[in-house]
Amino acid sequence: MTTLAALAHTRQDYSYAFLDEFAKRELRRRILKGIAIPGYQVPYASRELPIARGWGTGGLQVTLSLVGPRDVVKVIDQGADDSVNAANLRRFIARVASVETTTDALRATIIQSRHRFPEERLREEQALVLQVPYPEPLIAVQPSFSAARQMHADADYALMWLDLYEQYVRHRALTGGANYPVMVHGRYLMAPSPIPRWDTPMLNQAAHLTLLSAGREKRLYAVPPYTDVRPLAFTDVPFRVEDQTGRVCAQTGATNKFMNEVPQPDGSSQFVLSDTGYAEKLLRRARGEPVEIGETFYYSAEHDA
Repeated sequence: MTTLAALAHTRQDYSYAFLDEFAKRELRRRILKGIAIPGYQVPYASRELPIARGWGTGGLQVTLSLVGPRDVVKVIDQGADDSVNAANLRRFIARVASVETTTDALRATIIQSRHRFPEERLREEQALVLQVPYPEPLIAVQPSFSAARQMHADADYALMWLDLYEQYVRHRALTGGANYPVMVHGRYLMAPSPIPRWDTPMLNQAAHLTLLSAGREKRLYAVPPYTDVRPLAFTDVPFRVEDQTGRVCAQTGATNKFMNEVPQPDGSSQFVLSDTGYAEKLLRRARGEPVEIGETFYYSAEHDA
């Protein structure tokens, strides 16, 4: 006789962290190759998951291949811990891997993100997993994937430099926004996921491991700790991040951080911190609660208060 308790019992008919051991072994080997050759796109056999392609399957597979029972996992979507995508992925990881989750970037051992870096500097022994829609940085100038791979093999990036030159000639500025191309370890041109330009310098000489994975395109690549990552720019036309001058977070009063613009009914705008976990910690400190707030990449007076 089937009981209600038996029907309600959590199903356990899958491997730890959902992926089978063969899949996790293959992914770990590909990750090691990506670490050994920084910026190089490593193909892998992208598995089917109970979420649709294009909703973070690449990053999720990397996270599931790394996670262990003692890990603490944080999942964010464009800085937010509470978005639909982040919440669903976090619940799935917690269910299949039985791990603790957090909104604190400093407590997490694995951070899976869509299109943002945490504001606080990550430390050694932390891994940042970025979801990537399109891993090929040359797609705008070379639509043929076979030709693009030959260009990577030859380190022939003249077309990309020409594209940047044409941007400057036409607009008197480098117009590339999110996913601004970078050179990794002086060798491979890399698409750093559609992170804003604000986050791009955070890749350079970072203490943490950064793993980038595109499940739909079946490619992953990596930036090991303490690796040179330089945005493409001319000597006389430097790379610039988004200007946040004068923007003050309406919730925390923070400045010189990446903000989301929130339109108001009267036609004006308010600005709030994109990183909701960081904003939560600032609010807790303002209430007098004990909280550890780490250094940020860009100077800000609130850390010296």
